[in-house]
Amino acid sequence: MGQASEEPSGMQPTIPPLDPHRVSLIEKEGLRVKQLEPIGVEIYGADVRSRLPEPVIEALEVEMANRGFIVFKHQTDLTPDELINASKWWGDHEIHSTHGVHPATPGRNRHIFRCSNDARQGILGVGPQWHNDGSFEAATFSHSAYYMARAPEHGGGTHFAHQGAAFDALPKEKQAFWERLVSVNSASSVTHPLVHTHPISGRKSVWLHLGMTGAVIERLPEEGVPIDELKQQSATADKFRLLNADEMKALFNDYNDLLNESFDRGYGIKYHYDTGDLLYIDNWAVAHRASPEAHMPAEQQGLRIMDRVTIKAPQDLAPHFGLPQYINMAGPHPFNKDGVWQAGGVGFRWKDDIRMQN
Repeated sequence: MGQASEEPSGMQPTIPPLDPHRVSLIEKEGLRVKQLEPIGVEIYGADVRSRLPEPVIEALEVEMANRGFIVFKHQTDLTPDELINASKWWGDHEIHSTHGVHPATPGRNRHIFRCSNDARQGILGVGPQWHNDGSFEAATFSHSAYYMARAPEHGGGTHFAHQGAAFDALPKEKQAFWERLVSVNSASSVTHPLVHTHPISGRKSVWLHLGMTGAVIERLPEEGVPIDELKQQSATADKFRLLNADEMKALFNDYNDLLNESFDRGYGIKYHYDTGDLLYIDNWAVAHRASPEAHMPAEQQGLRIMDRVTIKAPQDLAPHFGLPQYINMAGPHPFNKDGVWQAGGVGFRWKDDIRMQN
């Protein structure tokens, strides 16, 4: 593992337990709530074809922010409209679709991104590296739905890592450094902070796309100036620099190690689906990746069909330090000339022996 496990931590990473008041509110509607360990929540007894009361939806959205994701169990045979309508319960209550439509998608519905381990049934090979959905958007999706229309017989789940607890697990020096960083998406030129404050939980949370980042900008430190004050200052070129190739490789490997370590350090889970599971993530609270088994051929693993729906965020995931939401990656190379400025495709290739497709 990288330096994230070798240096003293900033603090012990923690995941808040379910709130008893919110659990009581949810269970009054005849639902059963099961806290997963160390993150996540399963919901039994719901039928998402019927809208839940607004206070229950609000309570579940807070628990999703705190614990990363919720799963409505036993939601078999949902129609596209039923899946989409339930997905509008969260975030800005609108679907935010940016993907292509596979021919096998039910009704060719443009809001459903169908993934599979059989090319005749859906898109192959989606999401092998840690990422958050919609990193190419300013208003990165607030939530994503993963509906397991057909679970394979021999596994093929999703790995989730809590990004607030991951920040807690960083050494203090690295926390301070990462808080001064802003990533630039290689495909869209959109910028996002490497550490943001989650709008619902209030937790400082790490956030970096490992497969579509073309540059990382550092806000240079000023002695005696706290980070919160730096975030409010106006941008001038002399206050910033680009990370060079060695620094980018170190950062990406540290981030990858930090999330890989989540399973041993109590802030990550390898979730295995049943057919009919409807899982919602808070896309600003957890990173995810497909398990290796998810991409194994259907002949070997059993057929896997998952439908994804993405939800519009109420706000942009905006950069700090007065930096603009977009910096044209096709334009002039900014700041220091030895820094990485890699436009297009998967951006900066931080590791040559892995497949990058998110």
